[in-house]
Amino acid sequence: MTDRAARNDEIVVHVFGRTDVGRTREHNEDSFIVADLTTMNATLQADVRIHEPGHRGSLFMVADGMGGAAAGEIASAMATEVVIEELEHRWRRSSSADAETFARAIKAATEAANAKIHKYALEHPENRGMGTTATIAGILGDTLYLAQVGDSRGYMVRGGVARQITKDQSLMQKLIEAGELTAEEAEVSERRNIILQALGPEPIVKVDLTTQQVRRGDTLVLCSDGLSGQVRAADIGRIVTENPDLVEACRKLIDLANENGGPDNITVVAARFEGSGLAPPASDEEPAHQAYAGESARRTTVPVNAATIEEFAPDTRQEAAPDAVTAKVAAAAPAAAAPEPSGPGAPRPATPAMAPRPAAGTSGADATPAQPARVPTNVLRFIFISLAALFALYYWILPLFRKG
Repeated sequence: MTDRAARNDEIVVHVFGRTDVGRTREHNEDSFIVADLTTMNATLQADVRIHEPGHRGSLFMVADGMGGAAAGEIASAMATEVVIEELEHRWRRSSSADAETFARAIKAATEAANAKIHKYALEHPENRGMGTTATIAGILGDTLYLAQVGDSRGYMVRGGVARQITKDQSLMQKLIEAGELTAEEAEVSERRNIILQALGPEPIVKVDLTTQQVRRGDTLVLCSDGLSGQVRAADIGRIVTENPDLVEACRKLIDLANENGGPDNITVVAARFEGSGLAPPASDEEPAHQAYAGESARRTTVPVNAATIEEFAPDTRQEAAPDAVTAKVAAAAPAAAAPEPSGPGAPRPATPAMAPRPAAGTSGADATPAQPARVPTNVLRFIFISLAALFALYYWILPLFRKG
């Protein structure tokens, strides 16, 4: 991230949100929230609808409740309330204001919402099974951080095209990834409303944390499946692009969902990002689902190969402090050969403590690691059969002879 792009006073957010009961449901179980995290102003008043994110950024969230009766309404409302409360505690009051802390605070706030909804359901049996989806996006500098649970969605509209930047946690998404269904077939499947995760039903939830670079003129659209299930991505992109006024854009998106049947509650939050603090979009750059890798995951490790292990292998016989070993690895690194693969999915590189030691009486390159003695399988089998025979002889056969 460049220093220029990180200057929040050069980024302007235009945002609006709207929710509608739809044409079938009797009450609305959706909730949404828009908040300036620097001032903790969580309204749609004029000073939030157009604002410059401060050093603590801004938050956008959509939640789609479920559970019947009033349970869904309670769950989605609890989710938005807990998330904003947790971010106040974990982020706004934190002494750290870096991206890593922000991303982890969003994830932790999502997990806290799950725990509190689950606890509430256990304490109120009439609401057992209550839950809610959650799509949460926070902007800090020129980067979005998104937490996803369930099948509400996030789209990024760029150049007139809306591309989904979240991944549904649903049965249909799994079948698409497995090649069992096409996206078109999933849209009309009778099982399209089956989700694999939500906040509340289970004590533990797996949050999909992703990131997205924001470019000048981008528009973020968060919505419940009441919109995404009735309005195609192409129409979302067209309506948002044709209507710079986000109040009008949200109204037209909801109207189109209702015209297509409106079988569910419909919620949409749209946020457009402008300002010289954002780089213009590149022609070869397209928004997409991108898993977040924290600073610790992005750190490179010191390359270690046989040459570096051999250099400090004698020291591993002593109870050396970890810092001493690290210093030796760092000193040997320039002479190392090609780096070994690193990262979460790469083989674990050898470390000094794992290096083989020479067998007694050998030294240098001729030394080979001592192999533990192994008993042949046929010998073990003979011993086992012999013991079994002795056992039978003593307890069964000899008593018969005595009786005779």
